[in-house]
Amino acid sequence: MSIAVTQPESRPPGTTPVASEVTHRETIKVVWRAFWTSRLIVLAAGVYGALQVGTAPGYRQYDPYNLTAPSSYLGNLILGPFARWDSVWYLRIAAHGYDNRPQRTAFFPLYPVLIRLGHYVVRSYLLSGILVSLLSFAIALYFLYKLVSIDFGREVAGVAVALLAFFPYSFFFSAVYTESLFLALSIAAIYYARVGRWAVAAVLGAFAAATRNTGVLLLVPLILMFLYGPREATALTSGWVKDAGWRRWLPKYRPTRKLLWALVVPLGLFAFLGYLWATTGSPFTTLHVQGFWNRSTVGPILGIVDGVVDALDGVRQAIHGPGQLFVAPGGAAPLYNTGIDLMLFAFFLLGVVAAIGAIRRLPVAYSIYALAALLVPLSTPVLRVPFNSLPRFELVMFPLFIWGADYLVRKRAVYIGIGMLASTLGLFTMMFATWHFIG
Repeated sequence: MSIAVTQPESRPPGTTPVASEVTHRETIKVVWRAFWTSRLIVLAAGVYGALQVGTAPGYRQYDPYNLTAPSSYLGNLILGPFARWDSVWYLRIAAHGYDNRPQRTAFFPLYPVLIRLGHYVVRSYLLSGILVSLLSFAIALYFLYKLVSIDFGREVAGVAVALLAFFPYSFFFSAVYTESLFLALSIAAIYYARVGRWAVAAVLGAFAAATRNTGVLLLVPLILMFLYGPREATALTSGWVKDAGWRRWLPKYRPTRKLLWALVVPLGLFAFLGYLWATTGSPFTTLHVQGFWNRSTVGPILGIVDGVVDALDGVRQAIHGPGQLFVAPGGAAPLYNTGIDLMLFAFFLLGVVAAIGAIRRLPVAYSIYALAALLVPLSTPVLRVPFNSLPRFELVMFPLFIWGADYLVRKRAVYIGIGMLASTLGLFTMMFATWHFIG
């Protein structure tokens, strides 16, 4: 298997490459290699799982309208494994809108709108959703390589692309989920801010805020990049001035009217809230329905404590046997929670380590954004599975992958790290494709 890693550069560490050194053709070559090899693993594992394992019992109650298997046997075999769980909600919204169903408002509108537009071309909501996700994923990889190569060079950029493509949960980039679209908009927004095109960055941030509620967090890196860098052609630094004492906290750049472009980012969120106000009578319906998904806002400290306690209970069950049956949302596919708890806790530790590493090695705008994005799911744990969906949230925290790439390059462990991820990606894809709950 070929991995998107380029040869080490002769450029001295810490210097900034000239933007023109990274050509469009070079970027496409690196991105395409990571894209097709990782998606081949996902496709093969999904189809193999559907053929050999089948589907978990009771999955029909998740898809009463058969939205995940709407065509022939062969079509359903190839496309169906990429539409599971929340995919049903996106497909339903794309076909019928929110339809005065408050539970649907937990899902933001831009992705279903794109699915509906694609349906007019391919005449299939399922195929349209998969194509939107795959195209968005390719765009995300493209801008990730362009962004990372500016400050870290080609080698780290190529490894970052590979890490993201082969991450165990990256099968969501092929699925009818928002991860691909949100990541593409987020990275593109940061890239255009990095090269000084603030209006484009702000508009892309607004689209990200209309894709997921966490999109509004892009305000943080855009403002920090404007005031502290890195921006335009400046060399990479820690993001802070070198003056001692309180002066090091002062901005490196003076605020100008261009900074006001950052105020465009929340407009994507406000537009959705305005729609909810007009149709449901409350702009906060999307917040009120979080209880339907067993989420509650308790803050990061209690969220972490709940997750650690749950993981310790998983250890107890692994030693003494399961004392409590965990049933996946909706009652389908009963699973003992031991493996789920321990796996999610492992991803929590991985996220914390990567966030600390990002704070130490990355520009302050990137590291603070990753930290803020990590605190959101930790502050809103799920009942009985506090770290539920945490790996999906980490999947779109691209600064964590930048740090991971930089770390693997420095430790000369690129192929070992990516090989481990790729093998796990196949397993996780099979579980997802067969309607097994994997957090």
